[in-house]
Amino acid sequence: MLTLVYKLDIGFVSISIGLALSLLQPRLHKSALGQVSWPEIMLIVGVSTYIGVMDKMGTISYVGNSVAQLTSPLVAALLLCFVGAVISAFASSTAVLGSLIPLGVPFLQGDNSGMAIGFIAAMAVSSTIVDVSPFSTNGALVLANAKGVDRERFFRTLLLYGGAVTVLVPVLVWLLFVVL
Repeated sequence: MLTLVYKLDIGFVSISIGLALSLLQPRLHKSALGQVSWPEIMLIVGVSTYIGVMDKMGTISYVGNSVAQLTSPLVAALLLCFVGAVISAFASSTAVLGSLIPLGVPFLQGDNSGMAIGFIAAMAVSSTIVDVSPFSTNGALVLANAKGVDRERFFRTLLLYGGAVTVLVPVLVWLLFVVL
């Protein structure tokens, strides 16, 4: 309510509520902090900061626009699927889709208009299937909440799976949704 009605920063409100709760119940605060998975939080914060800096510098737009200017729409669609998958493995899928789907506008025009829906579907799948990467928010949350497993081995498994889908899925969905 504080963020929606009074337009307060959500980070400030969260920290303030956490501080108030820790002052009211210091014993609960101590046990709660022991259950926090700090390595995953630091991973998410670091990667989010890195992606934010890249976005502010225009790197993501530059790469996307460079790919979109290729003369072959099929090659451009494949490369944009790869760009979406790689960036989304480290950042929010929603943000990636919001910034890369507009680059598909040239597909909506002229002879390539039949490819538009397939391209958007391929981008959506390529950008969201990699959310299991341990560097993305969802993957880090899965890793942080895994109980009764060897965390290092589970991290490597998520990393291998995330890498495999980042490389293989864009090609597969490009073939299925754009080419065919």
